[in-house]
Amino acid sequence: MGTSIMGKWVGVMLLFLCCGLPVHAQKASISGRVTSESKPVSDVNIRIRGTGMGTSSDADGLYRIEKLEIGRYVLLASAIGFEPFSTEIDLTSDKDLVLDISLSPSVETLDDIVVSGTLKPVRRLESPVPVEVYSPAFLQKNPTPNVFEALANVNGVRPQVNCNVCNTGDIHINGLEGPYTLVLIDGMPIISGLGTVYGLSGIPNSLISQVEIVKGPASSLYGSEAVGGLINIITKHPPEAPELVADAYVTGWGEYNLDVGSKLALGDKTSLLLGLNYFNYDIPIDNNGDNFTDVTLQDRISLFQKWNFLRPNRRIFSLAGRFLYEDRWGGEMQWTPEFRGGDQIYGESIYTSRWEFLGKYQLPVDAPLMLSFSYTSHNQNSVYGNTTYLADQRIGFGQLTWGPVLDSHDLLLGLAMRYNYYDDNTPATATVQENNPDEVWIPSLFVQDEMSLGEKHSLLLGSRLDLDRRHGTIFTPRLAYKWKVTESDLFRLNAGTGFRVVNLFTEDHAALTGAREVVIREELDPEQSYNVNLNYSKKIYSSGGTYLNFDTSLFYTYFTNRIIPDYETNTDQIIYDNLDGNSISKGISANVDLALPSGLKFLVGATLMDVSSTEDGVRTRQILTEQFTGTWSVSYEIRPLRLALDYTGNLYGPMRLPLLGDLDPRSEYSPTWSIQNIQFTYSGLDNFEIYGGVKNLLDWTPNRSAPFIIARANDPFDRNVTYDADGQVVATQDNPYALTFDPTYVYGPNQGIRAFVGLRYRM
Repeated sequence: MGTSIMGKWVGVMLLFLCCGLPVHAQKASISGRVTSESKPVSDVNIRIRGTGMGTSSDADGLYRIEKLEIGRYVLLASAIGFEPFSTEIDLTSDKDLVLDISLSPSVETLDDIVVSGTLKPVRRLESPVPVEVYSPAFLQKNPTPNVFEALANVNGVRPQVNCNVCNTGDIHINGLEGPYTLVLIDGMPIISGLGTVYGLSGIPNSLISQVEIVKGPASSLYGSEAVGGLINIITKHPPEAPELVADAYVTGWGEYNLDVGSKLALGDKTSLLLGLNYFNYDIPIDNNGDNFTDVTLQDRISLFQKWNFLRPNRRIFSLAGRFLYEDRWGGEMQWTPEFRGGDQIYGESIYTSRWEFLGKYQLPVDAPLMLSFSYTSHNQNSVYGNTTYLADQRIGFGQLTWGPVLDSHDLLLGLAMRYNYYDDNTPATATVQENNPDEVWIPSLFVQDEMSLGEKHSLLLGSRLDLDRRHGTIFTPRLAYKWKVTESDLFRLNAGTGFRVVNLFTEDHAALTGAREVVIREELDPEQSYNVNLNYSKKIYSSGGTYLNFDTSLFYTYFTNRIIPDYETNTDQIIYDNLDGNSISKGISANVDLALPSGLKFLVGATLMDVSSTEDGVRTRQILTEQFTGTWSVSYEIRPLRLALDYTGNLYGPMRLPLLGDLDPRSEYSPTWSIQNIQFTYSGLDNFEIYGGVKNLLDWTPNRSAPFIIARANDPFDRNVTYDADGQVVATQDNPYALTFDPTYVYGPNQGIRAFVGLRYRM
């Protein structure tokens, strides 16, 4: 107590002495280097808050601010593409204070180099086609065992689970179903419509450089299936990858996930990227009391390799491969493997083996010629109750592109060849006399010209010709116009067409997972779509270190020949035929990205949509499509404690659900529902991060608003179902609602609240 009082008196006396003596104010300086991921960053704006003092980093990342008064200040550093940086400094003498600054790449606002919109590397702000970019740090805000689930936090993108038993699903973009979403790895379309589940499962997140999403048709560049949009998983360039990275976590439900990535140098000219992902969940849980597993049990392993070869003149040559094996099952709680394929205990068991191989090779000529190729083999051995489904799908793809730049014209010309092979044990690929696999070669030619119309305007024109022996020549043009109003205001207009030919693997599997028979009424013609998208983006970066990005889009897609599954005509079937009418998807979406100097960041998005079909003058809302969706991510870093907080969530509006008849007691529309998560991350240990939190904070599951989710769960083999002479189900005392066994009434995950904890290591 006495020491404290004496100290205060001494301080007061010294203050008087300092004020009374005619001394000159001391000056100090501050200097250092600005880096990001150990690389120097130039042109970083560095300021001292509340003063007019500031500077910019040079080409080596070095900076220096001189002639600062002695005292305490707040130093701010900012640059487009990086998270704002601020720290308190205490200048106590006339000595030079050395402060090195490490910037973190911005998760949502980084002006990345993107390739998905035009097949050419271009800065995202300069691309005439809007491309959304998400880094691994975005995926880590809510850790998931696969990219499929992680995309639930992307506005306008929704992972849709299609079966309550086996939990397979697809990706919806702006309300359009999975077969309209093309998934690529490093730009190669090696994944089919169904493969959005298997293709996005098992990719080690530690090896992902970024995820690029294009909303709207991209068939003029990528051909069939790129109708609703595309998701491009860009893996890391081996020389730039970390030496070793590992991420492991466990949840309160007994889920285990391990992610490991590493790189090796094999001599002076070869580098190798290695990755492994392992996921296991083997505890049957039945919280809704229907005697069926709430979540499918899974045992999955994925191995990834990527080779990079150093060539003269920095020419590109890379090879990559991935193997995935998964054993998943769901069904009655008493099910064990000896019941597989039998009719005593119901279970859905799926064994999947998948190989993927892809590469890029720049030809050793002066012209910019690039050869890209990929091949995938997908083998599936599955049973749905006592129905066996054996399928073999192979997709080969080769593409040669030439991208010269002639004055104000940035050209791209390409030749492509796609090989599709599909065989299964259903009537889709067999007749009574012989097996008849679906096999087709599809050659393509495409051309694109991006023209500069001055400093603020550019126009992109493109078209593609696909020659499919089943459907003839398919022509898909597109147009993109960009108007750079100011450095921070950008308008983009995109219009074009898209197409999709029937994918038997997708349609067959959708039927089987719903315990229904697939019926294709006629020779299916390719779907055609006509799309218009208007996008506006504005960025504001204040001198105080606040960053704001606003992005909004109006979208409209008109379909003809649309292939729509009919769940309602016959409750034991899914019937496919071309729509005799039209289908329309329209809406508006917006994203707001705000970063404050305090370390608080917001990313909020919302989409309003209307997806419907009109046939014979009758307009119907599309099944399993929400009216509105919202996503958010709130992050805050408590820097002195090295602790970060992430609060993420999504909100979905009502969607129409498949009912089994007029007597079905379940609601035709889902309620508005939300999944919310919270995570804390501690990074105070060298090379380590410890994280943990809670998923599904509201403990929401679909059974809250329905008397049951799986129809006739007590009679999965329909032994006690009575039919009339027309094959329609008859209501009986045992079956008062005239139902058959059906698990397709699904619109959200059945997994309730659970805690998780994990550990990351990076060298």
